[in-house]
Amino acid sequence: MVDIREINYSQDEFKKMLYDMMLIRSFEERVEKLFQQGKIHGTMHLCIGQEATAVGACAALTNEDKITSNHRGHGHSIAKGTEINGMMAELLGKETGYCKGKGGSMHISDFNIGNLGANGIVAAGLPLGVGAAMTSKMKDLGYVVVCFFGDGASNEGAFHEAINLASVWKLPVIFFCENNLYGMSGSIKEMVNVKNISERAKAYGIPGYTINGNDVLEVAGETHKAVERAKKGEGPTLIEAQTYRWKGHSKSDARKYRTREEEKEWRKLKDPISLFKDQLIQGEFITDDLFDEYATQIEKRIDEAVEFAENSNEPSEDTLMKDIYL
Repeated sequence: MVDIREINYSQDEFKKMLYDMMLIRSFEERVEKLFQQGKIHGTMHLCIGQEATAVGACAALTNEDKITSNHRGHGHSIAKGTEINGMMAELLGKETGYCKGKGGSMHISDFNIGNLGANGIVAAGLPLGVGAAMTSKMKDLGYVVVCFFGDGASNEGAFHEAINLASVWKLPVIFFCENNLYGMSGSIKEMVNVKNISERAKAYGIPGYTINGNDVLEVAGETHKAVERAKKGEGPTLIEAQTYRWKGHSKSDARKYRTREEEKEWRKLKDPISLFKDQLIQGEFITDDLFDEYATQIEKRIDEAVEFAENSNEPSEDTLMKDIYL
Protein backbone atom coordinates (compact mmCIF):
# COMPACT_ATOMS: atom_id res chain seq x y z
CA MET A 1 0.00 0.00 0.00
CA VAL A 2 1.10 3.55 -0.72
CA ASP A 3 2.08 5.52 2.39
CA ILE A 4 -0.69 8.06 2.96
CA ARG A 5 1.85 10.58 4.24
CA GLU A 6 3.52 10.64 0.81
CA ILE A 7 0.36 11.76 -0.99
CA ASN A 8 -0.17 15.48 -1.50
CA TYR A 9 -3.91 15.57 -0.77
CA SER A 10 -5.74 17.50 1.91
CA GLN A 11 -7.74 15.87 4.68
CA ASP A 12 -10.98 16.88 2.93
CA GLU A 13 -9.79 15.32 -0.32
CA PHE A 14 -8.99 12.05 1.45
CA LYS A 15 -12.43 12.09 3.06
CA LYS A 16 -14.14 12.71 -0.27
CA MET A 17 -12.33 9.78 -1.84
CA LEU A 18 -13.53 7.46 0.91
CA TYR A 19 -17.06 8.89 0.76
CA ASP A 20 -17.26 8.43 -3.01
CA MET A 21 -16.06 4.83 -2.77
CA MET A 22 -18.72 4.12 -0.16
CA LEU A 23 -21.35 5.86 -2.30
CA ILE A 24 -20.47 3.76 -5.34
CA ARG A 25 -20.75 0.51 -3.40
CA SER A 26 -24.04 1.44 -1.77
CA PHE A 27 -25.45 2.54 -5.12
CA GLU A 28 -24.47 -0.75 -6.73
CA GLU A 29 -25.84 -2.81 -3.86
CA ARG A 30 -29.17 -0.99 -4.06
CA VAL A 31 -29.57 -1.29 -7.82
CA GLU A 32 -28.82 -5.00 -7.52
CA LYS A 33 -31.77 -5.31 -5.12
CA LEU A 34 -33.98 -3.28 -7.45
CA PHE A 35 -33.02 -5.59 -10.31
CA GLN A 36 -33.92 -8.62 -8.22
CA GLN A 37 -37.29 -7.00 -7.45
CA GLY A 38 -37.97 -6.63 -11.17
CA LYS A 39 -37.83 -2.83 -11.10
CA ILE A 40 -34.83 -2.64 -13.43
CA HIS A 41 -35.02 -4.43 -16.76
CA GLY A 42 -32.41 -5.74 -19.16
CA THR A 43 -29.12 -6.47 -17.47
CA MET A 44 -26.39 -4.61 -15.61
CA HIS A 45 -22.72 -4.94 -14.82
CA LEU A 46 -21.80 -4.09 -11.23
CA CYS A 47 -18.43 -2.72 -10.12
CA ILE A 48 -18.62 -3.79 -6.46
CA GLY A 49 -15.01 -4.41 -5.39
CA GLN A 50 -13.55 -2.04 -7.99
CA GLU A 51 -14.37 1.27 -6.32
CA ALA A 52 -10.74 2.38 -5.97
CA THR A 53 -10.07 2.46 -9.71
CA ALA A 54 -12.87 4.91 -10.52
CA VAL A 55 -12.33 7.15 -7.50
CA GLY A 56 -8.54 7.14 -7.68
CA ALA A 57 -8.43 7.96 -11.38
CA CYS A 58 -11.07 10.70 -11.19
CA ALA A 59 -9.38 12.24 -8.15
CA ALA A 60 -6.57 13.27 -10.51
CA LEU A 61 -8.98 15.08 -12.87
CA THR A 62 -10.63 18.49 -12.97
CA ASN A 63 -14.22 19.21 -14.00
CA GLU A 64 -12.89 20.23 -17.43
CA ASP A 65 -11.16 16.89 -17.97
CA LYS A 66 -13.20 14.15 -19.65
CA ILE A 67 -13.85 10.45 -19.24
CA THR A 68 -15.29 7.75 -21.44
CA SER A 69 -16.69 4.65 -19.79
CA ASN A 70 -17.80 1.11 -20.57
CA HIS A 71 -20.62 -1.29 -19.71
CA ARG A 72 -19.46 -1.39 -16.05
CA GLY A 73 -19.68 2.36 -15.71
CA HIS A 74 -21.78 3.35 -12.68
CA GLY A 75 -18.68 3.88 -10.55
CA HIS A 76 -16.95 6.01 -13.16
CA SER A 77 -20.02 8.24 -13.41
CA ILE A 78 -20.32 8.75 -9.66
CA ALA A 79 -16.59 9.35 -9.23
CA LYS A 80 -16.65 12.02 -11.96
CA GLY A 81 -19.53 13.81 -10.23
CA THR A 82 -22.69 12.57 -11.96
CA GLU A 83 -25.71 12.94 -9.64
CA ILE A 84 -27.23 9.67 -8.46
CA ASN A 85 -30.85 10.88 -8.76
CA GLY A 86 -30.56 11.10 -12.52
CA MET A 87 -28.62 7.84 -12.65
CA MET A 88 -31.24 5.99 -10.65
CA ALA A 89 -34.00 7.43 -12.81
CA GLU A 90 -32.19 6.28 -15.93
CA LEU A 91 -31.85 2.76 -14.58
CA LEU A 92 -35.56 2.66 -13.84
CA GLY A 93 -36.36 3.94 -17.33
CA LYS A 94 -37.78 7.31 -16.29
CA GLU A 95 -37.81 10.56 -18.25
CA THR A 96 -35.80 12.35 -15.54
CA GLY A 97 -32.84 10.07 -16.26
CA TYR A 98 -29.68 11.31 -17.96
CA CYS A 99 -30.76 9.76 -21.25
CA LYS A 100 -34.46 10.38 -20.56
CA GLY A 101 -34.97 6.74 -19.67
CA LYS A 102 -33.92 5.46 -23.09
CA GLY A 103 -30.33 4.44 -22.40
CA GLY A 104 -30.37 2.44 -19.20
CA SER A 105 -27.41 1.08 -17.27
CA MET A 106 -24.85 1.12 -20.07
CA HIS A 107 -25.55 4.60 -21.46
CA ILE A 108 -25.24 7.14 -18.65
CA SER A 109 -23.54 10.42 -19.56
CA ASP A 110 -23.27 13.92 -18.13
CA PHE A 111 -21.46 16.34 -20.43
CA ASN A 112 -21.65 19.14 -17.85
CA ILE A 113 -19.00 17.50 -15.68
CA GLY A 114 -17.00 15.81 -18.43
CA ASN A 115 -18.66 12.39 -18.39
CA LEU A 116 -18.85 11.67 -22.13
CA GLY A 117 -20.77 8.49 -21.50
CA ALA A 118 -20.69 4.76 -21.03
CA ASN A 119 -20.87 2.36 -23.96
CA GLY A 120 -22.26 -1.15 -24.20
CA ILE A 121 -19.92 -2.08 -27.06
CA VAL A 122 -16.63 -3.47 -25.75
CA ALA A 123 -13.73 -1.04 -26.43
CA ALA A 124 -15.99 1.45 -28.24
CA GLY A 125 -15.20 4.20 -25.74
CA LEU A 126 -11.51 4.26 -26.66
CA PRO A 127 -11.77 5.81 -30.14
CA LEU A 128 -14.39 8.23 -28.79
CA GLY A 129 -11.94 9.28 -26.10
CA VAL A 130 -9.20 9.71 -28.67
CA GLY A 131 -11.52 11.94 -30.69
CA ALA A 132 -12.20 14.09 -27.63
CA ALA A 133 -8.47 14.28 -26.92
CA MET A 134 -7.79 15.33 -30.50
CA THR A 135 -10.34 18.12 -30.09
CA SER A 136 -8.55 19.27 -26.94
CA LYS A 137 -5.21 19.38 -28.74
CA MET A 138 -6.40 20.99 -31.99
CA LYS A 139 -8.39 23.70 -30.21
CA ASP A 140 -5.86 24.12 -27.39
CA LEU A 141 -8.55 23.47 -24.76
CA GLY A 142 -6.16 22.00 -22.21
CA TYR A 143 -8.24 19.09 -20.96
CA VAL A 144 -7.21 15.45 -20.64
CA VAL A 145 -9.34 12.39 -21.41
CA VAL A 146 -9.33 9.17 -19.36
CA CYS A 147 -10.71 6.14 -21.23
CA PHE A 148 -11.89 3.41 -18.87
CA PHE A 149 -12.02 -0.12 -20.27
CA GLY A 150 -11.64 -3.71 -19.13
CA ASP A 151 -9.10 -6.43 -19.76
CA GLY A 152 -11.28 -7.99 -22.46
CA ALA A 153 -11.33 -4.74 -24.43
CA SER A 154 -7.54 -4.88 -24.75
CA ASN A 155 -8.00 -7.66 -27.31
CA GLU A 156 -10.29 -5.61 -29.54
CA GLY A 157 -9.09 -3.88 -32.68
CA ALA A 158 -10.47 -0.56 -31.46
CA PHE A 159 -8.04 -0.70 -28.53
CA HIS A 160 -5.00 -0.98 -30.80
CA GLU A 161 -6.25 1.53 -33.34
CA ALA A 162 -7.02 4.09 -30.66
CA ILE A 163 -3.66 3.76 -28.92
CA ASN A 164 -1.79 3.90 -32.22
CA LEU A 165 -3.44 7.17 -33.28
CA ALA A 166 -3.04 8.69 -29.83
CA SER A 167 0.65 7.77 -29.83
CA VAL A 168 1.35 9.10 -33.34
CA TRP A 169 -0.39 12.41 -32.62
CA LYS A 170 0.74 12.65 -28.95
CA LEU A 171 -2.80 13.22 -27.76
CA PRO A 172 -3.70 14.08 -24.14
CA VAL A 173 -5.39 10.79 -23.33
CA ILE A 174 -4.92 8.12 -20.65
CA PHE A 175 -5.91 4.55 -21.44
CA PHE A 176 -7.04 3.14 -18.10
CA CYS A 177 -7.50 -0.63 -18.08
CA GLU A 178 -9.41 -2.09 -15.14
CA ASN A 179 -8.10 -5.64 -15.23
CA ASN A 180 -10.49 -7.54 -12.98
CA LEU A 181 -8.84 -10.81 -14.02
CA TYR A 182 -11.89 -12.48 -15.56
CA GLY A 183 -14.19 -12.05 -18.52
CA MET A 184 -17.59 -13.64 -18.93
CA SER A 185 -16.15 -17.06 -19.74
CA GLY A 186 -12.70 -17.37 -18.26
CA SER A 187 -9.48 -15.99 -16.83
CA ILE A 188 -7.45 -13.27 -18.50
CA LYS A 189 -4.56 -15.77 -18.45
CA GLU A 190 -6.44 -17.76 -21.09
CA MET A 191 -7.02 -14.68 -23.24
CA VAL A 192 -3.61 -13.00 -23.56
CA ASN A 193 -0.03 -14.19 -23.88
CA VAL A 194 1.65 -11.41 -21.91
CA LYS A 195 2.12 -11.20 -18.15
CA ASN A 196 0.69 -7.68 -17.91
CA ILE A 197 -1.59 -5.83 -20.32
CA SER A 198 0.52 -2.73 -19.76
CA GLU A 199 3.32 -4.41 -21.74
CA ARG A 200 1.32 -3.70 -24.90
CA ALA A 201 2.24 -0.03 -24.54
CA LYS A 202 5.75 -0.86 -25.79
CA ALA A 203 4.42 -1.61 -29.27
CA TYR A 204 3.17 1.97 -29.55
CA GLY A 205 6.10 3.76 -27.96
CA ILE A 206 4.22 5.02 -24.91
CA PRO A 207 4.64 4.39 -21.17
CA GLY A 208 2.74 1.49 -19.63
CA TYR A 209 2.33 0.77 -15.93
CA THR A 210 0.71 -2.01 -13.89
CA ILE A 211 -0.57 -0.90 -10.49
CA ASN A 212 -2.61 -2.17 -7.55
CA GLY A 213 -6.13 -1.19 -8.54
CA ASN A 214 -7.45 -1.74 -5.02
CA ASP A 215 -5.14 0.90 -3.56
CA VAL A 216 -6.94 4.16 -4.25
CA LEU A 217 -3.86 6.24 -3.43
CA GLU A 218 -1.64 4.34 -5.85
CA VAL A 219 -4.30 4.73 -8.52
CA ALA A 220 -4.60 8.46 -7.87
CA GLY A 221 -0.85 8.97 -7.83
CA GLU A 222 -0.15 7.10 -11.07
CA THR A 223 -3.07 8.76 -12.85
CA HIS A 224 -1.88 12.18 -11.70
CA LYS A 225 1.55 11.52 -13.26
CA ALA A 226 -0.11 10.50 -16.53
CA VAL A 227 -2.30 13.61 -16.48
CA GLU A 228 0.72 15.86 -15.99
CA ARG A 229 2.54 14.10 -18.81
CA ALA A 230 -0.42 14.51 -21.15
CA LYS A 231 -0.85 18.21 -20.32
CA LYS A 232 2.81 18.82 -21.11
CA GLY A 233 2.17 17.53 -24.62
CA GLU A 234 4.07 14.29 -24.09
CA GLY A 235 1.21 12.07 -25.23
CA PRO A 236 -0.75 9.11 -23.88
CA THR A 237 -0.12 6.59 -21.11
CA LEU A 238 -1.48 3.08 -20.62
CA ILE A 239 -2.33 2.24 -17.02
CA GLU A 240 -3.35 -1.28 -16.02
CA ALA A 241 -5.03 -1.34 -12.61
CA GLN A 242 -5.37 -4.88 -11.32
CA THR A 243 -8.58 -5.27 -9.34
CA TYR A 244 -11.44 -7.74 -8.77
CA ARG A 245 -15.17 -7.62 -9.30
CA TRP A 246 -17.08 -9.32 -6.50
CA LYS A 247 -20.11 -10.10 -8.63
CA GLY A 248 -20.46 -11.83 -11.97
CA HIS A 249 -19.70 -10.26 -15.32
CA SER A 250 -23.40 -9.45 -15.61
CA LYS A 251 -26.56 -10.50 -13.84
CA SER A 252 -26.71 -13.67 -15.95
CA ASP A 253 -23.22 -14.84 -14.99
CA ALA A 254 -22.98 -17.80 -12.57
CA ARG A 255 -19.18 -17.30 -12.14
CA LYS A 256 -18.37 -20.97 -12.78
CA TYR A 257 -14.88 -20.06 -13.95
CA ARG A 258 -13.59 -19.12 -10.46
CA THR A 259 -13.83 -20.51 -6.94
CA ARG A 260 -15.89 -19.16 -4.03
CA GLU A 261 -12.74 -19.45 -1.89
CA GLU A 262 -10.92 -17.01 -4.15
CA GLU A 263 -13.82 -14.58 -3.97
CA LYS A 264 -13.86 -14.74 -0.17
CA GLU A 265 -10.12 -14.04 -0.03
CA TRP A 266 -10.46 -10.90 -2.17
CA ARG A 267 -13.41 -9.67 -0.11
CA LYS A 268 -11.70 -10.29 3.22
CA LEU A 269 -8.14 -9.21 2.50
CA LYS A 270 -8.29 -6.82 -0.48
CA ASP A 271 -11.49 -4.83 -0.07
CA PRO A 272 -10.48 -1.35 -1.32
CA ILE A 273 -12.87 0.46 1.04
CA SER A 274 -11.71 -1.39 4.15
CA LEU A 275 -8.06 -0.89 3.20
CA PHE A 276 -8.47 2.84 2.69
CA LYS A 277 -10.60 3.24 5.81
CA ASP A 278 -7.85 1.61 7.89
CA GLN A 279 -5.22 3.89 6.35
CA LEU A 280 -7.25 7.00 7.16
CA ILE A 281 -7.93 5.90 10.72
CA GLN A 282 -4.25 5.09 11.31
CA GLY A 283 -3.31 8.48 9.90
CA GLU A 284 -5.92 10.13 12.16
CA PHE A 285 -7.80 11.58 9.19
CA ILE A 286 -11.11 9.96 10.20
CA THR A 287 -12.65 7.99 13.04
CA ASP A 288 -14.92 4.96 13.13
CA ASP A 289 -17.75 7.29 14.12
CA LEU A 290 -17.23 9.43 11.03
CA PHE A 291 -17.18 6.33 8.84
CA ASP A 292 -20.51 5.25 10.33
CA GLU A 293 -21.87 8.77 9.82
CA TYR A 294 -20.91 8.60 6.13
CA ALA A 295 -22.70 5.26 5.83
CA THR A 296 -25.88 6.76 7.32
CA GLN A 297 -25.72 9.83 5.06
CA ILE A 298 -25.19 7.68 1.99
CA GLU A 299 -28.08 5.37 2.82
CA LYS A 300 -30.33 8.41 3.06
CA ARG A 301 -29.09 9.72 -0.30
CA ILE A 302 -29.73 6.34 -1.93
CA ASP A 303 -33.25 6.23 -0.46
CA GLU A 304 -33.94 9.70 -1.83
CA ALA A 305 -32.61 8.72 -5.26
CA VAL A 306 -34.88 5.68 -5.39
CA GLU A 307 -37.86 7.78 -4.30
CA PHE A 308 -37.04 10.39 -6.94
CA ALA A 309 -36.82 7.75 -9.65
CA GLU A 310 -39.96 5.87 -8.64
CA ASN A 311 -41.97 9.11 -8.51
CA SER A 312 -40.73 10.24 -11.94
CA ASN A 313 -42.79 9.74 -15.08
CA GLU A 314 -42.01 7.20 -17.73
CA PRO A 315 -41.19 8.61 -21.19
CA SER A 316 -44.37 9.42 -23.10
CA GLU A 317 -45.14 7.75 -26.42
CA ASP A 318 -44.72 10.99 -28.36
CA THR A 319 -41.00 11.06 -27.40
CA LEU A 320 -40.36 7.61 -28.91
CA MET A 321 -38.42 8.96 -31.91
CA LYS A 322 -36.84 11.96 -30.20
CA ASP A 323 -33.10 12.01 -29.47
CA ILE A 324 -32.66 9.14 -31.93
CA TYR A 325 -30.15 9.36 -34.78
CA LEU A 326 -31.46 7.60 -37.87
